[in-house]
Amino acid sequence: MVLKRLGSATRRSRKIPERHVPDAPSPQIYSHPARLILILGIAPAIGLGICRFAYSLVLPDMRDSLAWSYSTAGFMNTINAVGYLVGALGASAFIRRVGLFHSVWIGALACVVSLVISALSADFIVFSGARLLSGVAAAVAFVGGGALATNIALSQRERSSFYQSLFYVGPAIGLLISGFIAPFLLQAYGRGSWWIVWAWLAAISAVLTTILALSKIAEPAMAAQAKPAAVAVVPALAYLTGYFLFGAGYIAYMTFMIAFVRDAGGDALAQSAFWTCIGIGAIAQPWVWGRLMAHGRGGGVTALMIGITAIGALIPLAGTSPAILAISALVFGNAFFAVVSSTTAFVRLNYPREAWPKAIAVMTIAFGLGQILGPIATGAITDVMGLSYALNVSAAVLVLGVIACLFQKPLVAAAG
Repeated sequence: MVLKRLGSATRRSRKIPERHVPDAPSPQIYSHPARLILILGIAPAIGLGICRFAYSLVLPDMRDSLAWSYSTAGFMNTINAVGYLVGALGASAFIRRVGLFHSVWIGALACVVSLVISALSADFIVFSGARLLSGVAAAVAFVGGGALATNIALSQRERSSFYQSLFYVGPAIGLLISGFIAPFLLQAYGRGSWWIVWAWLAAISAVLTTILALSKIAEPAMAAQAKPAAVAVVPALAYLTGYFLFGAGYIAYMTFMIAFVRDAGGDALAQSAFWTCIGIGAIAQPWVWGRLMAHGRGGGVTALMIGITAIGALIPLAGTSPAILAISALVFGNAFFAVVSSTTAFVRLNYPREAWPKAIAVMTIAFGLGQILGPIATGAITDVMGLSYALNVSAAVLVLGVIACLFQKPLVAAAG
């Protein structure tokens, strides 16, 4: 017993760059980890980059054609966020039933179905249902894909944080796809062509989902055998609060900035360039922040990323020149997706491996709650006071998220 305690104390005293739970099973070795993780990133590319965020590109035409207010437009993102929350709540149980990889491609397939429905009907209820479905499916795919990508990354111990960050390139790819297609289709076909955009995005997403489903990525051995591990929530309350505020604060930018660019005189090329800059910034985040993620046991790294996101959201208030908007998009895109990546790093460094799916789900729930409140609030503010005021409020909420995350300490005791 004494020797066991001494051995445990010795392990704790070493300065290990990434914490591994004692007696945990060895991670499965994967060939070509970068390729596998990027394939898994197809799911958030569809669920987040296309289903969720491409809505911002189509929103101005839908508002004009369907006579929506900003509050109505915001509700469509709120109902999507409700679905995201429902999906996060049920993700762990669904994953235990079907497995990590199956949860990823099934979620992606359901997102494709939601895109088809979005293209077929302008009915408020039907379109809301499609947004709800895509939210549920995106959350399930994100939780399953994030946990599986984390296991693959762990097989590359020296660069595990970098490989893990590659999963979050997926939403950026979705942004680039929608940014290259939507503005030009809307310009070519004119008012009321929003449904054509959804149809094209559905077709592209169907091809991507086929590639994902046929890849058949192996499950880690422990995934099917380990019992669900308890996840300590109270010790991570400051972090969860910060992530909740981030979810509420970022949404004004990602929902309404294309309308802001268009109102400032931006044509299809300007809108596409702006959206593409967000995607380029997001793609760069593994190389910019990968090393920093390896040290994200506490809340400091996430606080920094949220703070930079707030700066990116405020830059457009300084002017609407193409250079200013491009800088804003690059800064925001790079930091925004780094925040999401940092939460998975936080989970990996603070919880045992068998708890990762559930811990990622808890993080996703906090984020989803913020996303539910954010769109309605910013939509109402925009209707009454204008988009610039909504951007100010969102930035203030993001700053509160920074403060909350700064109070988070490493969860050594919770993970042990």
